[in-house]
Amino acid sequence: MNEALRPLTVLGGSVVLTLLLGWGADVVLRRLDERHHETPLWGLLRRCRVPLQVVLLAALLRGSYRQTRWAFIVRHENRIGQLLSLVLIAAGAWLLIRIVSAAVESSYARYASSTRDPMRVRRVRTQVVLIMRIVTAVVVVVAVAAMLLTFPDMRAIGTSMLASAGIIGIVAGVAAQSTLGNLFAGFQIAFGDMVRIGDTVVVDGEWGVIEEVTLTYLAVRTWDERRITMPVSYFTSKPFENWSRGGAQMTGTVFLQLDHTAPVQLMRQKMLEILRATDAWDGRGWSLAVTDTTPTSIEVRAVVTAKDADDIWTVRCAVREQLIAWLVDQHPYALPHVATAPAPAPHETRFPDADGVPTPRLRAAAGRRPAQPDTGRG
Repeated sequence: MNEALRPLTVLGGSVVLTLLLGWGADVVLRRLDERHHETPLWGLLRRCRVPLQVVLLAALLRGSYRQTRWAFIVRHENRIGQLLSLVLIAAGAWLLIRIVSAAVESSYARYASSTRDPMRVRRVRTQVVLIMRIVTAVVVVVAVAAMLLTFPDMRAIGTSMLASAGIIGIVAGVAAQSTLGNLFAGFQIAFGDMVRIGDTVVVDGEWGVIEEVTLTYLAVRTWDERRITMPVSYFTSKPFENWSRGGAQMTGTVFLQLDHTAPVQLMRQKMLEILRATDAWDGRGWSLAVTDTTPTSIEVRAVVTAKDADDIWTVRCAVREQLIAWLVDQHPYALPHVATAPAPAPHETRFPDADGVPTPRLRAAAGRRPAQPDTGRG
């Protein structure tokens, strides 16, 4: 009877104690979150309940599984202990990542709520994302290394490879040159404030918004919902346009090709009326002027402003569309014209006769040279 109760006591006691400790920690964090609404840390730490329980259960079982004295456990004692060690290491890494993530997100939330400058908020957000990826990568690498060291064969291999670590490092550095370049470029972007999540950029002629930043690549979301994935090293080695750098406000232009008789002054009045009715216009400024002329037309440039790249596109389209519609409806003569004239038939040309009435003659006859008079020269 004791042999049957002992395993149930050990296993059941470990599970019950784990559930009680996890529930108690969750209750404490919930009460702290209710008392301190200004700090989201306690609410975020509640997400650590599951990994905490896994760590506690693995630790309790790792220390007490021998007390069950089951024949199966006695026969496979080393393998079961190693398995529990692997679970404990993995759960510990999981718990550590959750704790660091809660602390970083809490700091970012407090900073974002107290800062009115959206540029700084986007910069800190980019740094937070990259910091979390770095921490996650480091913790995973350390956890995997610790799990491998639990195998005796791996420890022997690791000891024998220490002598050739220098050569292996050089070979690995050469082989992973591109990856390491992207990795260091990711650090440069994170703390050099080159691009941030939410910035509007033009890369290789494509206009889009930075949607995701990692240690090795950036994802750019274009206006038509496509995603362009580019290596981080591109942004540190080649020029690109960052429309959000120095402020999100933008100035846009609209060009119209019109006739010389276009009513420019009336167009200015109509443009101001269009802008006042457009919500995307920020009211900072506008202008309309003739910037060029040709023998057949003039070039009219309209300048508008908006608070960001999306609104400037909306304002430009509204001004272009409504100005052209107004010209077509009210001043059609201002639209560009193509001068044309009737052409004669290709096989004949009209010449006036003796009475002055044009008569058709063959083009070949019209082009025949008249006979030269005799000048008496030899």
